Amino acid sequence: MSRIIGADIPRIDALDKVTGKTLFPADIMADDMLHMKILFSGKPHAQIVEIDTSKARSYPGVVAVLTAKDVPLNEYGLINNDQPVLVGPGSNKLGADVARFIGDQVAVVVAETEKIASKARDLISIKWQDLPVLTDPYKAMQPDAPLLFEDRESNIIKHNKIRKGDFTGVWNTCDVIV
Repeated sequence: MSRIIGADIPRIDALDKVTGKTLFPADIMADDMLHMKILFSGKPHAQIVEIDTSKARSYPGVVAVLTAKDVPLNEYGLINNDQPVLVGPGSNKLGADVARFIGDQVAVVVAETEKIASKARDLISIKWQDLPVLTDPYKAMQPDAPLLFEDRESNIIKHNKIRKGDFTGVWNTCDVIV
């Protein structure tokens, strides 16, 4: 049996953390430091029809407000470069103006203080066109399911079968199967 599993392991950093000696990112302040807040979509599946950042841009203390228009080469992804850094009009990629989950980033506000950045973020106005929401992965794979990406034939990105080793042989020799 392992001497680690089930054993109490002393946390060598515990004392510094509970006494306030450890610095966390929010504890670090630098001269002329700027603060950033991100506006998330809050929509599970919707297209941005219009985004108005004028009030946020003109708010005192705001240094920059960035949207998809301001971020070239806006897409990234694990399998395909299909996820925008910022969702919204401005990218030449089809569907980059569509939020596909509540956490999609729509805008970035950079300001002199965190409070100013938060207030300016709240001043951004978005007109949305809601799209069908897919909450069941099995239904999302059906041929008649609404497409998450217009340029694809289905919601299945790739179909892989992973076969490695002698599963049946190992299964038959197991002492215990849970």
